Amino acid sequence: MGLELYLDLLSQPCRAVYLFAKKTGIPFQLHTVNLFKGQHLTEEFSQVNSLQKVPVLKDGDFFLSESSAILIYLSCRCQVGDHWYPPDLQSRARIHEYLGWHADNIRGTFGVTLWARIIAPLMGLQIPEEEVERNKTGMSQALQQLEDKFLRDKAFLMGQEMTLADLMSLEELMQPVIFGYDVFEGRPRLAAWRE
Repeated sequence: MGLELYLDLLSQPCRAVYLFAKKTGIPFQLHTVNLFKGQHLTEEFSQVNSLQKVPVLKDGDFFLSESSAILIYLSCRCQVGDHWYPPDLQSRARIHEYLGWHADNIRGTFGVTLWARIIAPLMGLQIPEEEVERNKTGMSQALQQLEDKFLRDKAFLMGQEMTLADLMSLEELMQPVIFGYDVFEGRPRLAAWRE
């Protein structure tokens, strides 16, 4: 049997895996897991991933979770361009460095805004506006670090070609305005990178 992906395309990490597989021509069977309906919390899904999270990749009897791990696995298993996950050890280490940083600083920080603006209100919770504003400061700091540490004067985060690192962040920051916060305003390097 071929590759299977368990995804909810409302989830940024799931979209990154989906887009990578589509862009690189990796064939897969899609299993949609609706997070808002709690399908990831069912006993049936816990057989796929006991952590009850998506995305999940199934390759025969091998299951793998976490979007960055899935992207790396697909890059190694399938015939994709070397630019996605270069064979050079130091280039790969830089991608791993970025993916670790991304999880804490982009995904973690921007996820707070998603929680405060969308998910909490759906659950009847109200997040104090000062916490939302404090998070905007964190978002701004993360974007500055993204520019200064990783992007600098390059076309992409790791050089002149797109890698898995770019895919993770571009998918996260694809929308020019995230919950009323224009992440590209006053950031021409980031805007050029997105384009």
